[in-house]
Amino acid sequence: MAGRDFIRHVATIVSIDAVGFSRLMGIDDEAAVAIFEERRDLIDATCNRFGGRMFGPAGDSMMAEFGAPIDALLAVLDFQDHIRAANEGLPPERRMAFRAGINTGQVIVRDESRYGDDVNISARLQEIAPDGGVVISETTWHHVRGRAAVSFVDLGEREFHNILLPVRAYRVERGTSARPEGQDSAPAFSFFRADGKGGPPAVAVLPFRIDADDPEIRYMGEGIAEDIIAGLSNTRWLPVIAMNSSRQLTDEAMMPEAAGRALGARYVVTGTLSRSGSTLRLRAALDDASTNRNIWSRRYDRDASEMTEMQSEIGTEIVATLEKEVDRMEQARTFRVPWESLETWQLVRRGRWHMQRRTREDTQMALDFFLAAFDRDPNSSTVLDELAWWHFWRAWVNFGGSGDYQKDLEKVVHYSRKALYMDSQDARPHAHLGITDIMLTRPANALEHLAEALRINPSFAFARSAMGSAHNLLGEASRAIPLFQDAERLSPFDLYRFHNLGELASAYSHVEDWPAAAAAADRSLALAPSYWYARFLKVGALARMGRREEARRERSLLLARDPDFRVERAEVIPFARAELNRFLIDGYLMTGD
Repeated sequence: MAGRDFIRHVATIVSIDAVGFSRLMGIDDEAAVAIFEERRDLIDATCNRFGGRMFGPAGDSMMAEFGAPIDALLAVLDFQDHIRAANEGLPPERRMAFRAGINTGQVIVRDESRYGDDVNISARLQEIAPDGGVVISETTWHHVRGRAAVSFVDLGEREFHNILLPVRAYRVERGTSARPEGQDSAPAFSFFRADGKGGPPAVAVLPFRIDADDPEIRYMGEGIAEDIIAGLSNTRWLPVIAMNSSRQLTDEAMMPEAAGRALGARYVVTGTLSRSGSTLRLRAALDDASTNRNIWSRRYDRDASEMTEMQSEIGTEIVATLEKEVDRMEQARTFRVPWESLETWQLVRRGRWHMQRRTREDTQMALDFFLAAFDRDPNSSTVLDELAWWHFWRAWVNFGGSGDYQKDLEKVVHYSRKALYMDSQDARPHAHLGITDIMLTRPANALEHLAEALRINPSFAFARSAMGSAHNLLGEASRAIPLFQDAERLSPFDLYRFHNLGELASAYSHVEDWPAAAAAADRSLALAPSYWYARFLKVGALARMGRREEARRERSLLLARDPDFRVERAEVIPFARAELNRFLIDGYLMTGD
């Protein structure tokens, strides 16, 4: 068999089709081609702006590849808005709409082309989309729900021609006044900083408004705002306006844009707290002051008897969410700045964007950006953190294989220790040292580093998940489960959430809660269908429940997606005792030959 000259990676594929192109060709072929090419150029530019790349144009259809599913959805909504506006100026018979299908999964990369079932699924979804509308797969839906100003209509499982398994589909719905976060009618790149200099943008947390004159909960609103400021300060890379300054803005009618300009902050956090009977309700929102647009909002309802616990839990959860949302927005903004003009912190954000795409090409590009940032500022703890993470990721990918992952782990330790020397109150180096100990089968040592990371930043979802892994590897699954659940709560849209859910499935397996193990593995696979560990655990859980036929079907899916899989792969998972590996393997082997 000839050696392969292609690779596989996870991507989000958008299939786009011009509706009514053939009809327009019959009326006026030259006008039809001109309108199509104008719309195609708009779509191409929009996809590029949201981090996508067009490939494989064919007639009146086109394809685009994205890393993050939410970027793909926002790009489609954006170009459809612009096309809808352009169509309004044309007679009905000359209008051309574009429908789209979106799917997230594994693709084969060969030169500039993309192949595989997951590419074909996006095309089939596009075929059932309404004119000017969008239909997405369940895999994409898990990543984007709650992250844009849209709702979803469940179309059920659909059987598609030449697609082996049924696909659950969702139609994207939005009101005529809804404009999803991410549209690019924003002004050119600018900083909101009081000193007028460059550097990372600041965040301001305004005093939370109390809906009624209720002194008992007023102190709680102030406490949550203070907790958010303290938590965001612990992220280190993100400047936060001091509470003494932000609490001066008490005018409830002040728009985020005015508050941002007054405080020198690009991002503004606002909230309201009210009580109805025995129920406390908190609404929190994050706005981009440079565009006066809402980025994120959420409502929390708790019983008044849980007031103290509510303050701690919600403050921690909001901090974790805001840090990720601001990071995502700043990654997108770097694409509006010429490469040579990027500052050190922007180089890091651009590198993080490529890193999150998880392809071989993007991973190398991420390293290029991190090294460029290192050349400019070799003593930046933020840059050192990213270099440590880059080498850990490569070690994790090569773990148990032929790659020399231990040299990468040595680099992780080197960069992490230097980062701590530069900033002893940075949580990330402690977490990186902890996960390195996990990889080196030293989970007990890992707990010390991870506990310190969480002391510094209690909102650090990654550190909570890693601590759960350390306990699980030590055979303490019952202590691990709440940590994985905390990570789910703190980072519900995390790019690596599939891994946390896989670890949760493992912990449930070790406490022999088989229904919970199967459910957690299922949720992991909904985000990453090719994740072998989750499928392996699901097979074992189903077999242990006596559902042997279902277990055999899952095993067949595992082998179909990964023909080289062998149970020996589970033996290298760094459990502290070999019988913990054996217990999981025995469950898998219950499916028989």
